[in-house]
Amino acid sequence: MTDSRKTSQLCPNCRRLISRDEPFCPYCGIRTPGVWWKNHAFLRLFHDQDLFLTGLSGLNIALFVLSLLMNPRGMSMGMNPFGFLSPDNRSLLLLGATGTMPIDGLHRWWSLVSASYLHGSLLHLVFNLIALRQIGPLVIQEYGLPRMFTIYTLGGIGGFLLSYLAGVPFTIGASAAVCALIGAALYYGKSRGGSYGQQVYQQIGGWAIGIFVFGLLVPGINNWAHGGGMATGILCGLLLGYQENRRELLSHRLLGGACAGGTLLILLWGVATSVIYRFF
Repeated sequence: MTDSRKTSQLCPNCRRLISRDEPFCPYCGIRTPGVWWKNHAFLRLFHDQDLFLTGLSGLNIALFVLSLLMNPRGMSMGMNPFGFLSPDNRSLLLLGATGTMPIDGLHRWWSLVSASYLHGSLLHLVFNLIALRQIGPLVIQEYGLPRMFTIYTLGGIGGFLLSYLAGVPFTIGASAAVCALIGAALYYGKSRGGSYGQQVYQQIGGWAIGIFVFGLLVPGINNWAHGGGMATGILCGLLLGYQENRRELLSHRLLGGACAGGTLLILLWGVATSVIYRFF
């Protein structure tokens, strides 16, 4: 009797049960799904929606904890919920905060990427992770994971670049990247039309209005980054297309992989240089 566990597997792309010796996945069409490296745990991160969003959230949490540990005596422990567990600006600067001060003064253009993974307080982090978990699955469903992460990465860069041009001296947070997801979802809903598209447009429009109002009412919010991120997301949605009007191409996967690889290298550089400067 043949052991079915040795002759079958989950497709590394669509996660459906297939035979190991299939030349193409009969469901999603990926070539040679049984090749060992396509099933490596690290690569599965970029095919499993829940695993990917958990990893992205975990990366933000890890850098927040590190920013607190960089100078524990400098973090805020006040009773103000907006400032509770706030790392000091020096630690954030070392790890990759962006703005006119880091870019003009230290020539840290790479901080346009790293700033999306740093947060100024526990509440700041929680708000952005909740928004990511709410909006991320919809964008992954309609654009696919590689395009979603491209939108997320370029949206953060676009938002912080606009805030830099507007003269914002020091800024951090995933909200510019999250706003890019909102922009891409708005474009999808408007472009697709129909009852489902209209429903998406109205629901995500509520998020956009809420962020705009929140930015007007709460001091210290980087509205330039929010607006720049949302505009970048809309533009990316237009240029990259979504699943229903443009199937996922190799170029989409390569671009998403380049964003992932570049992000990891930049974050590793920020962590390594800051730890060396702080502790050695």
